[in-house]
Amino acid sequence: MTFYRRAGTIPRKRHTQHRRPDGSLYCEELMGEEGFSSDSSLLYHEQIPSAIVDARPWILPDHSTAPNEPLLPRHLRLHDLFDSQEWKRHDVVTARRLVLGNVDVRIYYVVAGEASPLYRNAVGDECIYVESGSATVQTVFGPLEVGTGDYVVLPRSTTHRWVPSPDEPLRAYCIEANSHIAPPPRYLSRFGQFLEHAPYCERDLRGTGAPEVLPGTDVEVLIKHRGAGAGKGGLAGTVYTHPRHPFDVVGWDG
Repeated sequence: MTFYRRAGTIPRKRHTQHRRPDGSLYCEELMGEEGFSSDSSLLYHEQIPSAIVDARPWILPDHSTAPNEPLLPRHLRLHDLFDSQEWKRHDVVTARRLVLGNVDVRIYYVVAGEASPLYRNAVGDECIYVESGSATVQTVFGPLEVGTGDYVVLPRSTTHRWVPSPDEPLRAYCIEANSHIAPPPRYLSRFGQFLEHAPYCERDLRGTGAPEVLPGTDVEVLIKHRGAGAGKGGLAGTVYTHPRHPFDVVGWDG
């Protein structure tokens, strides 16, 4: 069962000319879970999305883990990780604190009040559980309003930023996968519809609003990716500087 969405302006056929009012071409970008071989979306940009004018390292905190040997019970007092006012200086992306991890997934906790920088995770999908608070997640696909109890799934390499609502902390569990996040097959019919015993269904799902075209030049985006990462869990970071704001999508479907 395919869940198809479209927003903004797109051409009638895929991989065909999509022209602006002045006759010049928009730039088509394919974002696919497995390249051209799986689920994907086509985005139409005002500028070339891969263009950069600078790249420099983004120094990540240590993401390495220690073996749980001997096997001991753990009491994770996550609310003690941040003091009562510390959240006002933190954002959802750069202030995450690693709690648990293995070769498949890393789980962080964060309490934030600042807007995050633009960011994309090139390693795998992210699932952010909003424990309390509210925010706007601005993405290349469009904005998404989120609040307490929401699970926000961000596909790999989706450029986005978190903008918490003012005057209250945003508490979130951040799950970073090394691959993709999808519903377990036991909850899906052979055509992809949620079955009756699934803990959630299509009624619970919602997507972004219409894409936004934002102004800006020499815009930085933080990128988390695989790297040598000696002592850092095999992760590395890079800061790309784009000549134009990456939120320049006039339409997309997928």
